[in-house]
Amino acid sequence: MRGSLGCLLMGAFYFNTSTGQVEELEKKSQSKDLLGPYPTREAAADALRSARERTESWDAEEREWREGDQPS
Repeated sequence: MRGSLGCLLMGAFYFNTSTGQVEELEKKSQSKDLLGPYPTREAAADALRSARERTESWDAEEREWREGDQPS
């Protein structure tokens, strides 16, 4: 493959939320069970932690936004 899509797919790894295992593109399970793609095996293995951190950050931003939107 050529271009940015090819670069993304080369070495693509996924984290399977059902099994807790990292999977490679060629052997990946059903998409409903996967997070990714990630550029490295290590990044895929860290998927749940990074997703949790992003969610916590977004939740904090939303709370701040809502609190700032309250009438005085």
